[in-house]
Amino acid sequence: MPNKVQVPRISDAIASSLERRILEGSLKPGDRLSPERELALEFGVSRPSLREAIQKLASKGLVQSRQGGGTYVTDTLESSFFDPWQEMMGGHPNLREDMLEFRRMLEGQAAEWAAERATEADLTRLEQSFKALDDAFTADDMVRRSNADIAFHQAVGEAAHNVLLGHLSAALLRLMHDNISLNLGELKSIPAASRLLMSQHAAIYKGIADRKPSAARAAAETHIDFVRETLAQSLRSVARRETAERRLNTDFSPSLTS
Repeated sequence: MPNKVQVPRISDAIASSLERRILEGSLKPGDRLSPERELALEFGVSRPSLREAIQKLASKGLVQSRQGGGTYVTDTLESSFFDPWQEMMGGHPNLREDMLEFRRMLEGQAAEWAAERATEADLTRLEQSFKALDDAFTADDMVRRSNADIAFHQAVGEAAHNVLLGHLSAALLRLMHDNISLNLGELKSIPAASRLLMSQHAAIYKGIADRKPSAARAAAETHIDFVRETLAQSLRSVARRETAERRLNTDFSPSLTS
């Protein structure tokens, strides 16, 4: 009948709810879904309906079962961007500059939207991420610092409440993980760089917390500009040192001095 009401299947409704959590970042790649019994109780449905919903997500590649038990969120939404570029980064060093340029545009917009849209929960998470970053810089642990840097910028991206921006930001940060570690390591050799980096992160956080979109965007763009310029200076210094060492080795090689 043309006026017949279409009642959604229970499994479709459950799958849609879980899919929304993955899209919004409440469930992230690598997260394990709650046990079947707990999820069935949470949704108030039978376990067969829940299994059918999870199978729908698995058919889309959003979750997968692992050996030893458990169903986990995959990185499908990010890997399609990440995988081809990861290999390219190793063979084309100039891509790092292009990536920082793109990151400036993306993170400037993310900070602006975060200042406009962040909820109290977002601000709490952002505060926690900023404190973890501050602690990591104080501890002078490069691995911890890199991870905290990524977590802070991802918190900003998710506070922007744009699903595409959030996942693209996550993919970009994942792609740049090794690159960020390298950036921080090179910047470490520059006097006052650590202090300036932390003050820049503080300005981003303050702009968002104070609900000042323009200030938040400007702070994010200033941060990336500083990283790009200081990193370029550092790389030029490295190139000069390598050139000087090659000249020194050539000047005093046995073939020239014998």
